[in-house]
Amino acid sequence: FRYTINGKRKLTSFGKYPEINLKKAREIKTKWQEMIEQGIDPLEEDQKEKQKEIVAILDKFDTLTNSISEGLPKEIELRQKQYEYYRDLLLNFPKPEI
Repeated sequence: FRYTINGKRKLTSFGKYPEINLKKAREIKTKWQEMIEQGIDPLEEDQKEKQKEIVAILDKFDTLTNSISEGLPKEIELRQKQYEYYRDLLLNFPKPEI
């Protein structure tokens, strides 16, 4: 797809077939032509959208790692207490007299 925006010629593709079929390519072309008419560079907008997706994924990853790093020590502490409780219970279990 060739287009000119702000006096600059640009060339790009919408993707590879069969990932992008003809119908989808035509939809993208129509959307991009509307953006060009409004003075918006579709390539720059596409890159911004991809960056937003990456940021969202990184934010989810950050949240997950923080929850693990906060929750894991507490879980380990609770398991340690549970282990000590059952260990003491077994060690203090009354022994039958022989």
